[in-house]
Amino acid sequence: MRPLSASLLCLFVLTVGAAAQDKEKGELNVGDKAPVFEAMDAHGTNWKSTDHVGTKFIVVYFYPGDFTPGCTAQAKKFQENMNKLYDQGAEVVGISGDSSQTHVLFTETYKLTYTLLSDETGKVAKKFGVPITAGANVKFRLPDKTMLEFKRESTLARWTFVIDRDGKIVYKNTKVNPLQDSEKIQVFLEGVDKK
Repeated sequence: MRPLSASLLCLFVLTVGAAAQDKEKGELNVGDKAPVFEAMDAHGTNWKSTDHVGTKFIVVYFYPGDFTPGCTAQAKKFQENMNKLYDQGAEVVGISGDSSQTHVLFTETYKLTYTLLSDETGKVAKKFGVPITAGANVKFRLPDKTMLEFKRESTLARWTFVIDRDGKIVYKNTKVNPLQDSEKIQVFLEGVDKK
């Protein structure tokens, strides 16, 4: 057997090193252990995954930002399907780069009853491998015609995960359709129940 050339050996080491780095950055796949994370919710309370994982399925959906059309549609659809998801043993957690104060307005405006977490620095998103881009200055007219202006610190990609009771990632979607996300989760959980 011929020994590996120096260039091939170097390529092998770089490839293995890059794969290890991806894991460190939070590149998660189905079957991986979910990262432990915590963030501030809309009420200013520190929400910790360790207090919830193990008791039910945790649906973690990352979204670009409050009050944008696609994100608003996605949030309202999750709310519409909340009873069904709850009956399937799921807890829903939405995460964006918005502040807790913006989440308060968003939940009050659209009567959302599930948890929204503030990930302004993208720390939680990084643990899941969710792409992050720069934030934005946002202007939005509320239903009562009040003009809202705020700064979003970071913009997260629209990805959805499900963590099972054993703390493992059992579902990952990186090509989320905001209007179909909650229904896809329902179908997935129905399949899990039958196993």
